[in-house]
Amino acid sequence: MYPEELVAPMREDLTSAGFQEFKTANEVESHLTEHQGTSLMVINSVCGCAAGAARPGIKLALSNSEKRPDNLTTVFAGVDREAVDKARQYTAPYPPSSPSIALFKDGELIHFVERHHIEGRSAEMIANHMIQVFEEYC
Repeated sequence: MYPEELVAPMREDLTSAGFQEFKTANEVESHLTEHQGTSLMVINSVCGCAAGAARPGIKLALSNSEKRPDNLTTVFAGVDREAVDKARQYTAPYPPSSPSIALFKDGELIHFVERHHIEGRSAEMIANHMIQVFEEYC
């Protein structure tokens, strides 16, 4: 587990952009079973590709897309284990991956961006991909 003082700015990077953070399995479960429409879930991480590509890319996509998911959510890998484990149950059959980006519709996974699709790519590349995803599914 990472110390909270280390991850607090990384949490805030998404929560200040309107993401609802889940810290328990019940919060993830409740959201994905009770909310209708599309839910974007970022599995956040302390790694460099989260800071350099995933978080900035997803925020750039949200600010530049005409279509957006109905709900913005996040869980933090290496910190909120229970919530992340539950989120990963919903992203099966994909292996655990952080950072990663999942789009759900009515609780069903419809698009998933694994870490290996984030590493080595710029925030702009991530944003362009996610804008296309939003246009198709939201």
